[in-house]
Amino acid sequence: MKVFISGQRMFGADVYRLVRRLGHEVVGVSAPALDSRGQRADRLRACAENDRVPWLEAGRLRAEVLPDGTDLIVGAHSHDFIGRKTRHRARLGAIGYHPSLLPRHRGRDAIRWTIAMRDPIAGGSVYWMSERVDGGDLAAQDFVHLHPGETVDSLWREKLAPLGLRLLEAVLCDLAQGIVRRQPQDEAAATWEPSFGREPVFRPDLELLGRGDPGLTVDRRAARAAPQAA
Repeated sequence: MKVFISGQRMFGADVYRLVRRLGHEVVGVSAPALDSRGQRADRLRACAENDRVPWLEAGRLRAEVLPDGTDLIVGAHSHDFIGRKTRHRARLGAIGYHPSLLPRHRGRDAIRWTIAMRDPIAGGSVYWMSERVDGGDLAAQDFVHLHPGETVDSLWREKLAPLGLRLLEAVLCDLAQGIVRRQPQDEAAATWEPSFGREPVFRPDLELLGRGDPGLTVDRRAARAAPQAA
């Protein structure tokens, strides 16, 4: 398959290497120019440039710049919204990895809320991107147990990032064989929590964004409950 990767940091680089290891072609990459400290190139960008794969700065991915013949877009720690026109340009659409048991903890700080709410288990979900942020059909999902003393960094680094790679590998192998798994999320169980002091998700090719957009609705009950549980 011809795969375009939108992501960043170590997880983006790990997904890049996974896609190539499985024998797929990376036709392009969208990633920040620099790392979080602004001192060197983002790791995903560096991988692409080392292999002379076209790189596009994060926030600039549009349908008209997606390489022709792209089969699949993969979100790997991406904070950019992949719009409908862009998704439809890829033969299979777009998948992403979210570090929670969707539909629980939609939003950019899923791991922080998992710990703040003292959830006994955490998990990861590979889902099909749609107009609803983190709300698309599930392609694969699994869980991990939380242990006392778990931190945001340790939970991500030791459990959820490796889980994401395993789930993405399973989905990519399925798709390469023509197997498409899609399970709608249970909206009755959905929660959306606000970010911990970060900017809203950037949605570059959304023409109209109204206050009633279901993908950006904050679950106020969950937001109020978190400080009490912390």
